[in-house]
Amino acid sequence: MSEKLVTEKKKKAQNVTVQSSFSSDNDTFTCLSTTALLAKGAIPISHRRVADNYVIIKRIYKFQAVQSRITNQEIALLKKYDFNTLESSTIKQINDELAYLKKWSGSSNEVLAQEAEDIIQIRAKELKFIIASKYSTSNEVYDGFKALERYFEEITKFYR
Repeated sequence: MSEKLVTEKKKKAQNVTVQSSFSSDNDTFTCLSTTALLAKGAIPISHRRVADNYVIIKRIYKFQAVQSRITNQEIALLKKYDFNTLESSTIKQINDELAYLKKWSGSSNEVLAQEAEDIIQIRAKELKFIIASKYSTSNEVYDGFKALERYFEEITKFYR
């Protein structure tokens, strides 16, 4: 009996980090929920355009055409801000990155704002490639592309 109680307490202790303080025991709060919350704030127009473009292409073409990979110049831009490629990113990393990109898009520094726009375009290009190549990761840790796709679906006007 005491072993069962210990196991139950361990489960509850593990679930504390994935539950909202306003949720019941049956509700869980995942990292993808954080992505949805990011989409509820002020969204830059460029992010909406990229999301609309992504969703339209996804619905019409279903990514049957082969999409190109990102270039070395685009990888260098990601590395400049210490961002990994999308296939090597976790959901949390992409959520943090999206928060930065939203903030940087409205920056008074024109170079930073332009590079933030370029990075969101690069991310869309990476996502199209991953979906077109039917990318499946054997490591469940690096599934940041799910967060980006969820963000695009939440902010587009064509998905609902």
